[in-house]
Amino acid sequence: MANTSTITGYDFDAALIKQRDADDYTPEDSIGLNTAPKSAWSSRHISSQLRADMFTWLPSYNEAAGANYGYRRSVHSGSLKHGETFSFYRANLARKYATQDEETLMQYWRDATIKRMHNWGFTSFGNWVDASFYQMNRLPYFANGWIIGDFKTVNSGNDYWGAMPDPFDPVFTQRTDKVIAQIANEVKNNPWCVGVFIDNEKSWGSMGTPSLQYGIVINGLKKKANDSPLKQEFIRHLKNKYQNIENLNTAWDLKNTSWAQLSQPVELVLFNEKMLGDFSELLYLYADAYFSRVNQAFRKHMPNHLYMGPRFAHWAMTPEVLKAAAKYTDVMSYNYYREGIDQPYWDFLAELDKPSIIGEFHNGAIDSGLLNPGLIHAESQFDRGEKYKSYLNSVIDNPYFVGAHWFQYIDSPLTGRAYDGENYNVGFVSVADIPYPPLVKAAQEVNRNLYQKRFGK
Repeated sequence: MANTSTITGYDFDAALIKQRDADDYTPEDSIGLNTAPKSAWSSRHISSQLRADMFTWLPSYNEAAGANYGYRRSVHSGSLKHGETFSFYRANLARKYATQDEETLMQYWRDATIKRMHNWGFTSFGNWVDASFYQMNRLPYFANGWIIGDFKTVNSGNDYWGAMPDPFDPVFTQRTDKVIAQIANEVKNNPWCVGVFIDNEKSWGSMGTPSLQYGIVINGLKKKANDSPLKQEFIRHLKNKYQNIENLNTAWDLKNTSWAQLSQPVELVLFNEKMLGDFSELLYLYADAYFSRVNQAFRKHMPNHLYMGPRFAHWAMTPEVLKAAAKYTDVMSYNYYREGIDQPYWDFLAELDKPSIIGEFHNGAIDSGLLNPGLIHAESQFDRGEKYKSYLNSVIDNPYFVGAHWFQYIDSPLTGRAYDGENYNVGFVSVADIPYPPLVKAAQEVNRNLYQKRFGK
């Protein structure tokens, strides 16, 4: 239910809201409704009149429907940085099943959801599945986790979802171990868990210009080495390669007087070939450090499950990072929002020679009543089904792919999800929990013939 809620335009006295603990391992947008404490209700006030005016009905907290309120202490983007939320999807489930009792309602919902997955022909739950499904043992699933914490970071130049971690910081290693230990505790070595995705759509860099591809390196060198384990490792690598500062100066066309001077913030704007070659080595060094530490914790706590990788966004991956990831992951994962798996974009899969999975794709149409179709536009609900089949068939036809996960099961709220305002028609079901027949039919058709199409039997 974490991302079914929308910001209402109301808030409470901040002193009455429990703030996040620095030791929390779950991001704010992955927590459930997280209702404001009763002691705060009397301080409820309008924080955005524009936002509050979007709703013709919101219940009081003392009504049964008040159970569908939540609270966000932080968001990714939007005019409001925190505030009250309401889940119309959960409210509609409560109407549908005639109960507000959390345990009863969720049991009805989980049971109906699994029956739908079976009927529609799906073979697993993808990333973001609620952890309450983990021990039901009725459909294989993939668990997930985020490495968050108070470790040092580095900017990539994009940082869409946030700055990149400094994997050389010991705190990052500690947090990685804690997060994966928690996932292991939730999964409990359950054989229905196929594997685990760690992190999502991080800004590793992108192709096009040196600044885009090597932003992590360029911005890492801007730091003071005393404050940056990352820069300390970069300098160690350069010392081992060049032995003395004069050799580095010659290669990079610089005028540093000592390694100590290089330890201070360095602003690089002109790049020669040798410098770019070293940037490539340093980016690989960075990525190798990240994936090796995640892999070490994963093998320690979850040796019987697959490490599914970091769910690369197509706009944020480079050859160096892919090479490092392939060294440690069991399966490479990619979120790819296009109309299909087109060549020659995916030619690099042959070089990596790893099983691969699509972590996210979707499409939507505005005939649903939502104002935003999503990242991929379809003309209608019928066209959504046609686009679904086309995308999946392109995945099936590519021998390196072992599967694809649709994002997501439920439409976004009409007024935008609390985390960042997404208001897409990308669900298999609406906010009223009603399936979209053309999309369901398309999924049944593809899933029914999945193995025959792939293996010709």
